Amino acid sequence: MTKISPKIVFFGTENYSLITLEALVEEGFNVVCVITKPDTKRGRGHKLTEPPVKTFAKSHNIPVLQPSKVSEITDYIKQLQPVTGVLVAYGKIIPQSIIDLFTPGIINVHPSLLPKYRGPSPIESAIANRDTETGVSIMQLDSKMDAGPIYTQTRQALTGKETKFELYDKLFHDGTSLLIKNLPNIINGNLQPTPQDNSQASYCQLLSKDDSWLDTERMTAAEAEAHVRAHLGFPRSRMTIDDRDIIITKSHCDKTPSSHLDKKFADGNYLIIDELIAPSGKTMTAEEFIRGHQV
Repeated sequence: MTKISPKIVFFGTENYSLITLEALVEEGFNVVCVITKPDTKRGRGHKLTEPPVKTFAKSHNIPVLQPSKVSEITDYIKQLQPVTGVLVAYGKIIPQSIIDLFTPGIINVHPSLLPKYRGPSPIESAIANRDTETGVSIMQLDSKMDAGPIYTQTRQALTGKETKFELYDKLFHDGTSLLIKNLPNIINGNLQPTPQDNSQASYCQLLSKDDSWLDTERMTAAEAEAHVRAHLGFPRSRMTIDDRDIIITKSHCDKTPSSHLDKKFADGNYLIIDELIAPSGKTMTAEEFIRGHQV
């Protein structure tokens, strides 16, 4: 396929970054370099694992850089100018000195309706807060977190049933389509960004293991159920039941319990546990867990 000029440097690390990188290459954009985080040790064997965008780039003979500090790429990018940057879930802050090397800058796919949910966990926040709508913003990166001007957005209604993984997949595919459609006009200057209304900004935080515990005294059952859907994978949703710490992976709400595993929350309703991960690490239904731990 004939490549679309000018040159593009792609920043990305997470699995969902690959959706956009694959589309850019498939659509003929001239991706001349992929910048990703260093390989990490994963799994029980602590095997050194490379980001999926690196694997893809190597298979397409695209150079890969994995700087410990982003400033290390300065000289390399200067040699490529003029060049455009595209960033999707890279996982590092880009200093303004690097952003300024790109024309018209670095274009970021952010999975929220900015200025709402600036920060690292917008998808989890939209689910956990039981929002009725979310979306994707194509924005111009600046040195402040997710505060750059916006080129375009797409909206997505939420049903209240989405899981974290489902919404990640949906929004990054939607964001990729929106980027591909608008990137030529962004590069040639026909589409100009609009500044965000900073007075309407809200923020989300980097999640930690401390965010996994469900609090029966402070949460309603509906909030706990949303927490379960929002935090699958990490940090997950934990409770101590029968003196055992379990991870809840599927649940729903009801006014009455189905078993002794189900817990009453602050609004008087119950979180009904449908599926869990036992202390053994095995995923099972609540019924299977009860049968296996009957005295």
